[in-house]
Amino acid sequence: STMRKRKTTDSPHSSTDLSEGKEKLRLKQEVGLISGVSLIAGTMIGSGIFMSPEWVLYHMGSPASSLLIWAACGLLAMFGALSYAELGTIIKESGGEYIYILRIFGSFPAFLFAYTSVILVRPAGLAAVCLSFAEYAVAPFYPGCSSPQVVIKCTAAACILLLTIINCLNVRLATSIMNIFTAAKLLALLVIVVGGVVLLAKGQTQSFQNAFENTTAGIGAVGVAFYQGLWSYDGWNNLNYVTEELKKPEVTLPRAVMIAIPLVTCLYLLVNVSYLAAMTPSEVLSSGAVAVTWGDKVLGSWAWLISLSVALSTFGSSNGTFFSGGRVCYIAAREGHMPDILSMAHVRCLTPSPALLFTSAMSLIMIISGSFTSIVNFFSFIAWFFYGMTISGLLYLKIKKPELPRSYKVPIIIPIIVLMAAVYLVLAPIIDQPQIEILYIVLFIFSGVILYFPLVRFKRHPRFLQKVTLHLQLFLEVAPTTRDAN
Repeated sequence: STMRKRKTTDSPHSSTDLSEGKEKLRLKQEVGLISGVSLIAGTMIGSGIFMSPEWVLYHMGSPASSLLIWAACGLLAMFGALSYAELGTIIKESGGEYIYILRIFGSFPAFLFAYTSVILVRPAGLAAVCLSFAEYAVAPFYPGCSSPQVVIKCTAAACILLLTIINCLNVRLATSIMNIFTAAKLLALLVIVVGGVVLLAKGQTQSFQNAFENTTAGIGAVGVAFYQGLWSYDGWNNLNYVTEELKKPEVTLPRAVMIAIPLVTCLYLLVNVSYLAAMTPSEVLSSGAVAVTWGDKVLGSWAWLISLSVALSTFGSSNGTFFSGGRVCYIAAREGHMPDILSMAHVRCLTPSPALLFTSAMSLIMIISGSFTSIVNFFSFIAWFFYGMTISGLLYLKIKKPELPRSYKVPIIIPIIVLMAAVYLVLAPIIDQPQIEILYIVLFIFSGVILYFPLVRFKRHPRFLQKVTLHLQLFLEVAPTTRDAN
């Protein structure tokens, strides 16, 4: 199929004038280079680096091979982000994978992505990060015992509600919070890095002697280790979700990627080295939360700083996830794949508040039900399936549409490597350890077919929906928006 032409006239669900002769309502371009770097780095650095190292080491079997996995994950995230940066300079619209799949492959696969992402993937990811924030935030109040689940869930719900208020009020406020929390978590990681350097200088290098001993070579084990590592790098594509809100996207997008991802990769490697300097591999494996164990060993009475840092880190990460996740819902609605109300923006705050409220509601349902854990475990499976589809779209454009204007080009070998990695990451768990949950996920994705044909293709909308939309519009003080005319 050929690349879909963008509409030159505004459709009823995508844009409209607030009144004749007045300026059209649109989201503000508030995200500069520093905020862009913060959005990528701030979302990537969540709970993963404080929790995943023991699992990467467990599956790989040796310190050196686990460090290689962390480096390889960083390289893969970098290659993926550079490929997305070219897509972002060709298709200058917000929405990430959704908008790229829509413009390249058409309406049906884009709807399946939006349906899966808006209903399941984004809310589940946000709920998981907020629960992990709550776990660390309430832990100091229950010393020596596990925190009650009801307290953790209430704290996670409060976190989501606070993020909803912040993101609905002001884009600049949300990005400022992102910048502050990114700085705080970078500081926490630097404390761990400096602690590691001091330990290495004192000669604590026993973990690095015969560092490749007991390395696991199985394809399945390497694939699972990659999943654990890549969970910590998730968020490398977040800036593509807010392209329309970037200042000079053709410059800001590639630059932010080139600054943020190498920075995070270097920090992750140094933090892992610090963990291994403070603890033997067996101590890392037996640790429930490797960063907290590191704090107890190295910081002594100041160990509480690590728990605080993890709480701050996960809050900042959930803010970034919420900021970008709400945009997918908003863009999908603007293109007619979700109810019209979700494509509207607040008339004064100029934020996509209905889409943010919907994402918040879905996340709260997942926190209350608590039945999303098995789905979150297969988050990477869904993510890399759609990453692979998006990257194959870029390869199609590079080969079939080389004349399209683009201010940045990535060498073709890079998206080819990312596509091969995506195919491996999707197929490895199915071939190595087929599980029934993967079948459930595939069935959920294709259950979107039932909704697509009556509601989107043939536009058979119930009559009462228009009245509901109008009442919600008045209640929420929102109006339809126009896309940026880039």
